[in-house]
Amino acid sequence: MKEKTKKEAILYAAQETFGRYGYAGTTVKMISERAGVAFGLISHYFGSKEELFLTAGIAMVDALMIEINKAINETESGIEAVSSYMRTYLGFTLKQRNTFPILLRCSPFSDVQIQMDRGKIAKKFQELLNIIRVCVKKGIEDGSIRPLSIDDTSTIIYSNIVGTVRTRFLSPYDLPDLYEETADFVVRSIKSR
Repeated sequence: MKEKTKKEAILYAAQETFGRYGYAGTTVKMISERAGVAFGLISHYFGSKEELFLTAGIAMVDALMIEINKAINETESGIEAVSSYMRTYLGFTLKQRNTFPILLRCSPFSDVQIQMDRGKIAKKFQELLNIIRVCVKKGIEDGSIRPLSIDDTSTIIYSNIVGTVRTRFLSPYDLPDLYEETADFVVRSIKSR
């Protein structure tokens, strides 16, 4: 394996393992075995378990933002951008179903009981919220979204996404159309009449 490949393998294994077992239930040994690398390479590349946890979560947000930005750049109106944002975000969770759950564990909304600088991940999630703000502002300006509070509307949209994803991944409910219905509901709720 090349150096970059080993580091990527560790990151992917960390996303899978932390997502599945949580921070407390995951050991560095589990990650090294899953990645097929020597135990010591994890500390070489990432320092501590805590740092690997944060790095794995932030890498997932970065990958998500790339897809969202690409999708919304292809839209013409603010309401289309909000719809595209939601559908891309929700679709990403399904495409990354083995690794995405790290964001259920490593987010400002998680209940991880460890002493770490959660400000890093909160700042990264704020970037996701800022993208929604831009979409909502654009929609209000172009008339495709009703005149609403940009901050409140953006927070409500993101809260719908977080709740929907958590319901899909963490509850026993089998709601196959949940993602589509949530996106449609939000768009109907903010769209100009």
